[in-house]
Amino acid sequence: MIRRSGLQAIRVLLELAEAPLAWRSAHDLSRCQQLPEPMLEQLLLRLRRAGLVEARRGRQGGYRLGRAAAELPVAQILAAAQARSDRPAATAIHAGTTDHGDDDDPGARVTAALQRRLQQALERELARITLGELLHDLHSARAALSDESGMLLG
Repeated sequence: MIRRSGLQAIRVLLELAEAPLAWRSAHDLSRCQQLPEPMLEQLLLRLRRAGLVEARRGRQGGYRLGRAAAELPVAQILAAAQARSDRPAATAIHAGTTDHGDDDDPGARVTAALQRRLQQALERELARITLGELLHDLHSARAALSDESGMLLG
């Protein structure tokens, strides 16, 4: 499951990807994303530690993407955003056991295997999708909503 912090990180990085060389202040990003500035700063700190954003101090400073959007897999963004020491333990099912410990129940074993397969498929897909693809989707969605109803090629 994708946590709210992961979705917020994707939105902030999309905001930065719109002008990848520009430095954006935390204040400006918090206003655009309608997030409390302290919460956004904590998120940006996690993203910076993971190398997904760069930070620069001073009047002309702020934050910008650390790499090209096409090189940022969504899985890496989510892992960085959701990496917190106070994070609850994952509810994954481990090596043939179920969450209620009934290893002798074939039905429980099959459903546990299904959950593992679904989790693996989700992880593969999130590793495949990049921020660059989401940026293209964002531009397409904006074009579809515009009054001009123009076509977006690409």
